[in-house]
Amino acid sequence: MSDEFDVLILGAGSGGYACALRAAQLGLSVGLVEKGNLGGTCLHVGCIPTKALLHAAEVADSARESSAFGVQATLDGIDMAGVNDYKDKVVGRLFKGLTGLIKSRGITVIEGDGRLTGSREVTVGGTAYTGKHVVLASGSYSRSLPGLDVDGERVITSEHALRLEKVPSSVVVLGGGVIGCEFASVWRSFGAEVTIVEALPRLVAAEDEASSKALERAFRKRGIAFRTGTPFQSVKTTDDGVAVTVEGGDVIEAELLLVAVGRGPVTNGLGYDEQGVAMDRGFVLADEMCRTNVEGVYAVGDIVPGLQLAHRGFQQGILVAEHIAGLEPAPIDPAGIPRVTYSHPEVASVGLTEAQAVEAHGADQIESLTYDLGGNGKSQILQTQGFVKLVRRTDGPVLGVHLVGDRVGELIGEAQLIYGWEAHADDVAPLVHAHPTQNEALGEAHLALAGKPLHAHS
Repeated sequence: MSDEFDVLILGAGSGGYACALRAAQLGLSVGLVEKGNLGGTCLHVGCIPTKALLHAAEVADSARESSAFGVQATLDGIDMAGVNDYKDKVVGRLFKGLTGLIKSRGITVIEGDGRLTGSREVTVGGTAYTGKHVVLASGSYSRSLPGLDVDGERVITSEHALRLEKVPSSVVVLGGGVIGCEFASVWRSFGAEVTIVEALPRLVAAEDEASSKALERAFRKRGIAFRTGTPFQSVKTTDDGVAVTVEGGDVIEAELLLVAVGRGPVTNGLGYDEQGVAMDRGFVLADEMCRTNVEGVYAVGDIVPGLQLAHRGFQQGILVAEHIAGLEPAPIDPAGIPRVTYSHPEVASVGLTEAQAVEAHGADQIESLTYDLGGNGKSQILQTQGFVKLVRRTDGPVLGVHLVGDRVGELIGEAQLIYGWEAHADDVAPLVHAHPTQNEALGEAHLALAGKPLHAHS
């Protein structure tokens, strides 16, 4: 095995493996250091397994609500062993495919704990490897709060939640962001009593306020309890679960407490500080081309401040490989990264929220339009409620697209193009959208924004 590479990557998650694949494609020699499985958090304990659980939850809801469609079916219960088997098979197939792809591209996989021991050097198990360029892609871990001990049994993180062998009877979810809302949605579909505790004023607080309100309405209707503007104080284990105390002294009892308060960067003890890499609260600081302050050292993915999303890391990995190879990739626009919460209903967005647009351009320069999915045939067929909300500069381009409703995550691709190409409503309105699809709702919303609404909108 060579110990010198054109590109030496520390971490084989979404950012690391995308960088490795693109760099190899561009004719560079690549070393990929990974202590666990190729694919990282997203493939093994993140996006893929959670979305598999969410699909199982959708199947459970379909069975429970089948009579609404004239289908006679009953939900006899959730077999968690069967659910986990389905989830693990999905992960296994993708892992096998990725492993084969990495091998076929001639990428050298170096197994073990890697540490940055020089500006161009990573040491793994006593062996030093050098790279003309080093890419830091060490990923993230599930955060907790000060004084909140995760025991993996009563007080758990999302990683533990993916391995549960039975459906809990009741859960307190600490954190009303993406991860918290997705697990709350799954467990409610599986029959658990769920209470979300969120310190911020609303669920999915990074989204447009209208999206948060719509999700809260939907969750209320589903029987998911939530306490927003309610900081956590303490938890103690009881004979049959946990007792969670929130600010104000209220105690919420449940079988489990899921800690979903965000993810922290995995950088501690990896030698970044010692090699002079600029850091801030554990995160690695990088410019728009993912370059750190140390010449030849790049950083991608969850260790870089910003949205902690697999597709962001993936795109950053490609950007870095192309930059190293001497191409001229365009920097990634953070606002142009699509965001999806895969709960029931889904919340998806790209671009600016209305509040962000007003802050950037002034209230007199911004207008918004909301098209209700009640006017969309496919949404009625699916029996889902929600909307398409467009935010634009007055007589200017669309600055933000916000979607709520089942399966709207699948619409974010067109929304991303509309935002990314700075389209005006008049550019989108003439495009023909297939009928009946939910995609039509995007078309109808732009028709309305262009001043020619064909169906009711609010």
